[in-house]
Amino acid sequence: MKKEINIFILLSGLFLLFYFMPMESPFFTGAILSGFKLLNEYARQHVLTCLVPAFFIAGAISVFVKKDFILRYLGGQAKKIVSYSLASISGSILAVCSCTILPLFAGIRKRGAGLGPAITFLFSGPAINIAAMFLTISVLGKNIGLARISASIILSLLVGLTMQAIFREKVAAAGLFMEEYKENKIGRRILILFFAAMVGVLVINGLRVDQTIKFVLMIGLALLAAGIAVFKFRRETARDWLKETWSFAKMLMPVLFIGVFVAGFIMPFLPAELIVRIVGKNSLTGNLAASVFGAFMYFSTLTEIPILQALIAKGMNQGPALALLLAGPSLSLPNMLVIRKILGNKKTAVYVLLVIFYATMAGLIFGSLV
Repeated sequence: MKKEINIFILLSGLFLLFYFMPMESPFFTGAILSGFKLLNEYARQHVLTCLVPAFFIAGAISVFVKKDFILRYLGGQAKKIVSYSLASISGSILAVCSCTILPLFAGIRKRGAGLGPAITFLFSGPAINIAAMFLTISVLGKNIGLARISASIILSLLVGLTMQAIFREKVAAAGLFMEEYKENKIGRRILILFFAAMVGVLVINGLRVDQTIKFVLMIGLALLAAGIAVFKFRRETARDWLKETWSFAKMLMPVLFIGVFVAGFIMPFLPAELIVRIVGKNSLTGNLAASVFGAFMYFSTLTEIPILQALIAKGMNQGPALALLLAGPSLSLPNMLVIRKILGNKKTAVYVLLVIFYATMAGLIFGSLV
């Protein structure tokens, strides 16, 4: 029933928008084109090289990673110093955006990761990937680059700990929570190589190297993973892996595409001049506006840096700039729609508000120091 109500509300809103806005309106035409342009850009640049590998990794986590392993390091009964530290830095090797991180988040959550560590991973993954860190320092300067690194790790911990404190998720005993694990009779080294090949595709995709070299390496790693699946896995194991991968893709992909289109649709209604005028000073209002703007807009991996460079050149203050850098990569409208399917309305709303709040505070503090 909830699904039907949500669809009805969405269709009603679209009907009212189409009804009251004239079709010949340049704003309307530009918004439609902007939505399809962003969707086309996302499909070309991220689906094959980022999202698809992430789905396969998520499927592999569901099949091959034992629940007791996740529970030991990221579960609610794990030592906080271990679970939160691991979650806050584990995304550093992945060049993922706020959407590509979602299958990985769903995968570890499904295998038993606690709410706090899983949220920490969800926030930090897109925010602290190595490619973004080096590019931020080289383009925007050392001060804001180092501030982004330290603030991303600190905020990921704060958001995760706050979510866990608010919802106090109950943790079942490991022995009761675990399912019967099916032994796949695959050597540990082979399995590590299999995961390394898939993760390597995401890592190499984020490197700033020659495109030909990049694609050759990515294709080679993809073929290595496929070869292991064909020649080393039992047929039932490979079928389970593909089934889990398709399950994640079927659940997340449609919502992502809708969200990306909507984000592109509303871009023409947010002129850059107005944004710069609002965030030209290091004020509470300016940092809040930057955080909200960053949270709802979609930034593909690394694109937030040139966008921010242009805004800073037009007069954007350093404080709001950091706030946008913190909220933008970790949240987006497509990201929120998918998180809602995984966590529900209440947890998603609280997560979004916490990211906006902490990003605003971090920007305000940084702006007062520089």
